[in-house]
Amino acid sequence: MLGKKLVTAQKRGETRALCLGLGMVACSMMMYFFIGITIVPFYTKSVWTTETVCKVLKANIKDKVFCPNSEGSEDEETFPYPCLQVWVNLTASGQEVMLYQTEDTLERNPKCSYVPDKLENSKEVKARIETIASNFKKYQTFPCYYDPGGTQTNVILSRLYPSKGLLFAFLWPTLMFTGGFLIIVLVKISQYVSVLSAWQ
Repeated sequence: MLGKKLVTAQKRGETRALCLGLGMVACSMMMYFFIGITIVPFYTKSVWTTETVCKVLKANIKDKVFCPNSEGSEDEETFPYPCLQVWVNLTASGQEVMLYQTEDTLERNPKCSYVPDKLENSKEVKARIETIASNFKKYQTFPCYYDPGGTQTNVILSRLYPSKGLLFAFLWPTLMFTGGFLIIVLVKISQYVSVLSAWQ
């Protein structure tokens, strides 16, 4: 009687462990799919892939200039803010090009190097842009990214999804998949050993 209870409890534990392992594998596959349709396209779409050194030539703030978020956008999606324009000397080619914060900055407004958040206070935005401009004048040499193919003549300060960020995004689903797979393997080994012991 006691032996039957132990066997039943063992089978229940194995079933729960197997469901846990399968659930972890399924969740990891969903995470892989989500990353594949959201982050990966933005990473592969970016042409600014090569890192180089940029030297600031000039950093100007154009006050009282209306800069929309994007061309043809709705009125409620546009707002005026000081337009910071940073021109740098690209070490790789020696060209004078305009610097943007990220790939998204160029899409939102190609006239300005920095696009603030719409929800930010106007005074805070002005103070932040002045701080950014003073930092560019203070630290005139810094790493940046350019397009080696020459499709884009401008440069960006940082990529939205760098290689390290992409690897970090794949780290958690990989760990979950590995853990779930190991649980399934251990359950199958336990079942095989139980059957082998019972046969002997």
